[in-house]
Amino acid sequence: MLHYINVTLPLVFFVVMEIIIGKLKNILAKHEGPIFTLKWNKNCGFLLSGSLDRTAIVWNTSTWDCSQQFDFHSAGTVDADWRNNVSFATCSTDNKVYVCRVGKKEPVKVFVGHQDEVNAVRWDPSGSLLASCSDDGTTKIWSLSQDKSLHDFKDHQQEVYTIRWSPTGLGTDNPNQQPILASASFDTTIKLWDVASGSLLYTLNRHRGAVYSLAFSPNGQFLASGSEDKYLHIWSLKEMKLIKTFNGDGSIFDICWNKEGDRIAACLSNNLCIIDFRM
Repeated sequence: MLHYINVTLPLVFFVVMEIIIGKLKNILAKHEGPIFTLKWNKNCGFLLSGSLDRTAIVWNTSTWDCSQQFDFHSAGTVDADWRNNVSFATCSTDNKVYVCRVGKKEPVKVFVGHQDEVNAVRWDPSGSLLASCSDDGTTKIWSLSQDKSLHDFKDHQQEVYTIRWSPTGLGTDNPNQQPILASASFDTTIKLWDVASGSLLYTLNRHRGAVYSLAFSPNGQFLASGSEDKYLHIWSLKEMKLIKTFNGDGSIFDICWNKEGDRIAACLSNNLCIIDFRM
């Protein structure tokens, strides 16, 4: 069952809403360019924003003041991900990845190795490994203890747009299941990686357009993918096969499961779709 909600997106500022009463809480307007990423830290004490103005800004959610502005990148900041409550990673069209810490004026780490724009960064659930993906067609795995990448995954034939870690292994509610990294590409495929061994586990290839979005179910048993082809696919990771397909009315740019794992929200070109997923 699909339900649609119309949405619009701001560019150089963003709004904070008080959900319970539907009231505008604040407007945060320090950026000078389009904002590409927003992330709460784990205790919701900080909100992180990244913009094409090159900066990442950490906002204090008690006062909604700018706690710190980070100006390390030489080009637009397109994604960011918190490692814990005070440290995070950012990536940019300058091909670099920075690890930053609130309160420090210099980066904790700079990862250099991608040959083109870096589209996404994600910490694994334990916070020990960082994955990044790029227009150079690679996905890299980094550790804070090393300057060079631990693994370079090069099997995609075009740009790698996004990546997601499974909610399995150390630091998750599913510690006995194998941790997996999924990568999605403009080559229409999704690849599943065993990061421990650095090997490709499986290629999922039923999309007919660039794959823009990935989301693992909370129990780690299913993977949802959204594409330029207007289809949302749900894959069984136990059987490594497609089990459900939903057709939207536009490209699917982002998807997210609810915590119960029985509904999926999908952000399409012109609306928001809620999908009922019950086996």
